[in-house]
Amino acid sequence: MVRHYLSRVLFVVAMGLVLAFFALPMLWLVTAPFDADPSLTVGWPDWTLANFARIAENRYALGSLRNSLVLGLGTMALVLTLGSLAAYALSRVRIPGRDGLLYALLLLSSIVTGTAAMVPTFQLITQIGLINTQIGVILVLAGGVLPTVIFILKDFMDSIPKSYEESARLYGASPLQILTHVVVPTARPGLAFVAVWTVVQVWGNFLVPFLLLRTPESQPAAVLMYTFYTEGGQPDLRLLSAFSLVFSVPVIAMYFLVNRRYGFRFHGGIKS
Repeated sequence: MVRHYLSRVLFVVAMGLVLAFFALPMLWLVTAPFDADPSLTVGWPDWTLANFARIAENRYALGSLRNSLVLGLGTMALVLTLGSLAAYALSRVRIPGRDGLLYALLLLSSIVTGTAAMVPTFQLITQIGLINTQIGVILVLAGGVLPTVIFILKDFMDSIPKSYEESARLYGASPLQILTHVVVPTARPGLAFVAVWTVVQVWGNFLVPFLLLRTPESQPAAVLMYTFYTEGGQPDLRLLSAFSLVFSVPVIAMYFLVNRRYGFRFHGGIKS
């Protein structure tokens, strides 16, 4: 019995340390923006709102948030459109080696990361004339997440009963009408999950925009934060902490909005 209670105590202590390890950065993110003199340690702040005024004083800060929003929503729209069409086709059409193709795409997308492909990606975007354009960044980001999106959405498409489509076909619905009025509404939980996941992947992406966008006016917030330094070369913690909080709010709000609607409790394409 002593051994049992000792193991439980050690387990609770270990979980407490793990929780503290992950909670401290979150506490810094919440408290440092309101501290008149923030540091890298977590403490009771000297409350002020002056740090947020520094965001408006920076000529690129608000524009970078707009650029992040454009990249995130643009990539999400492209990925949802192409991913849902490809996943539906792979789910309904029997072709030899279909499952092997899906696993190969997923494996290659995990092995060939953005760091490994940055040189050919930069050369390709330069040759097609999309360097320093948001369209070029959206295409690259969408291509990186599309294999995973297709793999996820195919599972949702497989779980949609084919009888729904057969009933619609008997009433004279065209393939496009079946897709838009039957398949997509039934697979909305999966599409919502993919939408949130895609925006999260794009929102914090640093490497691709840093390589392909050459002017500060076009760079997203994840890249702009890299430039928040004082004249002495030290990180500007007042601006950095306030901007980090503002930068994280849209993704958190979107997660809670979608979680409130769908709950992220999925069994295939049908919400539980």
